[in-house]
Amino acid sequence: MSLVDLLQMHSATPLSSSDREPHVNIIEKADEEIRAIAEPLWRDLLKHSNEGKYEEFVKNFSGSMALAMDQVTVGHQFANSELARNLSEEFEYLGIIRRGEHVTVLYRQRSTKKAGEWLGRLVLGYENGKIRIFGASIF
Repeated sequence: MSLVDLLQMHSATPLSSSDREPHVNIIEKADEEIRAIAEPLWRDLLKHSNEGKYEEFVKNFSGSMALAMDQVTVGHQFANSELARNLSEEFEYLGIIRRGEHVTVLYRQRSTKKAGEWLGRLVLGYENGKIRIFGASIF
């Protein structure tokens, strides 16, 4: 299973009611605010994926997503995926989709070694009062 497949499998997972911050909902933020939050997170994911640094790659994941990311599988993917290790630092913002308690930020992503374009997807929401990554994929 590739890193891309693994990340797609673990997309936005609803929070349990005990984890919810009812007064905070990311979908209420303006697009500019969401972009200002999302872009540094996306850049970090690209950097740490290219470097194969698992601990850094998952540091902003929600608890459920971090648990779902098996270090051995992800480490193997980092070592063996040409795409996962050669993502361009340049990307193009495409838009934001709001749903429930999460936003999905979409990017046009390229590789430094493979021709073509990929769709990057970053799902953000709140967990215990902090913005966390609930899904990330490139396809």
